[in-house]
Amino acid sequence: MKIQRVYLDTSVIGGCFDAEFAPWSKALLMACEQGRLRAVVSDIVAAEIDAAPTTIRERYAAFVSHDVEIVTVSIEALALADSYQQRTILTPKYYDDGLHIALATVAEVDILVSWNFKHIVRYDNIRRFNAINLESGYKPLAIYSPREVTGDDDDTD
Repeated sequence: MKIQRVYLDTSVIGGCFDAEFAPWSKALLMACEQGRLRAVVSDIVAAEIDAAPTTIRERYAAFVSHDVEIVTVSIEALALADSYQQRTILTPKYYDDGLHIALATVAEVDILVSWNFKHIVRYDNIRRFNAINLESGYKPLAIYSPREVTGDDDDTD
């Protein structure tokens, strides 16, 4: 069975230190570290982590010491992120959120995972990102929260 390639944005790493999100962020990182999922991050994630508190930087450094794929910003990804801007999915202030989507799309990951419900994990935006992806010759991108990818440990049904 093919191992799913999963792009993790910065919020997933930070989520390890937030009581509301920690169970699912930690489970997702563990699944990647154990090789059940193939982690993909970008140099944008690394740059955002550089400005984070020490605990988050240390967790990220430990995480990327495993078999993590790092994608870099390319002209192709920038052009796609610019298309999202031109269609006003996000304001210029949140350009990097669109760049995460573009990087994951260009890298042809299976899933992008984020806790960013305001700009990324939002049904209307996902539809708009994917419309532009299709118009630009890319496949649609599956976008979920870590909870949707790792499952809800509270369910006992």
